Amino acid sequence: MSEPPTAGWKVDESRGHDHAGVHVGFGSGEVVARFEVRRQRALDADGSPVGDDVDEPREVLQALYRGMVRARTLDARAVALQRTGRLGTYASCLGQEAVGVGAASAMEPDDVLVPSFREHAAQLWRGVTPLEFLLYWGGDERGSDFAVPRGDFPICLPIASHAPHAVGVGLAMRLRGEPRVAVCVLGDGATSKGDFAEAVNAAGAMSAHVLFLVVDNGWAISLPRARQTAAGTLAQKAIAAGIPGVQVDGNDVIAVRRVVLQALEGIRQGQGPALVEALTYRLADHTTADDARRYRDDAQVRAAWGREPVHRLRAFLAARGWWSDADEAAVLSACRDEVDGAAQEYLDTPAQPPEAMFDHLVARPSASLTAQREAVGGEGNDA
Repeated sequence: MSEPPTAGWKVDESRGHDHAGVHVGFGSGEVVARFEVRRQRALDADGSPVGDDVDEPREVLQALYRGMVRARTLDARAVALQRTGRLGTYASCLGQEAVGVGAASAMEPDDVLVPSFREHAAQLWRGVTPLEFLLYWGGDERGSDFAVPRGDFPICLPIASHAPHAVGVGLAMRLRGEPRVAVCVLGDGATSKGDFAEAVNAAGAMSAHVLFLVVDNGWAISLPRARQTAAGTLAQKAIAAGIPGVQVDGNDVIAVRRVVLQALEGIRQGQGPALVEALTYRLADHTTADDARRYRDDAQVRAAWGREPVHRLRAFLAARGWWSDADEAAVLSACRDEVDGAAQEYLDTPAQPPEAMFDHLVARPSASLTAQREAVGGEGNDA
């Protein structure tokens, strides 16, 4: 008599996982659960369509492309400002523009973005200005006081600490009967933190209106993806919490937009939270305080450049006759002019007074904090 099958799941073998293809579990007995993780993609690395034809309107795809170029242009200027001592330590989004633009373009204006520290493309798409962006990275908290969108959260530097906050926002949306969603963006390293596990579990248990968007760029600073978890995918971490998890090619802005649109629609309809793992690659250093050449192989980085998102979409648009060299020159010129103006305005902005360090700490400052603020801002403390 043959033994009954053991419970197991399909895993992604393409990321070099040591245990790819094995069943998880031991012993014999009744199979009580199975799952699989699906990955979606619309364009190959060379820009050619995969499977069904791409039917998004020309104007939408051109706007997505402009959004990625705009983010990349500002990103390059921020790095240059930091290298010349005029900006603080900075985390580049180079290579991850498709995740930000694709996800943000799928959101409604009154949804809430709860970002980590590399979601520049998403923030710009949703209305954060280049000036506000540069002010923040220059150490000026006025850069977090967005004029648009007022409901979005400021950048979160601690890893995964914003995930429980996103669940609270999403729970409030459900309790109020609002068809809105909190979109919490995290890196792959965040999925190894306790805050993430608690947030995903709470979201599932309470049916919070929250989408977890995990940007798997292969590296948690210098720690490669395969060394921080034995899970074959990060998407499957959602399944233990009773919520769906899917993968998407994070270098394919069309696929990211499609998957996030689908996930958000399900959440709005009361189907509960979801998790999307976007597979991409961090083409830059972790931050400007890092030197990734010390721990990454040059050949791996060169290969990743062959899959990057901006060239991929441009190749598709050009093949359709929807993008020309003149179009490229025009969008580059417009983006550079905008960034040049924002950079100059940032450099011309007077620094805040020392007592501004007490602003934005708490909603109702205590008497002690008020006294400290007054002391710092008093006569003789103007320097």
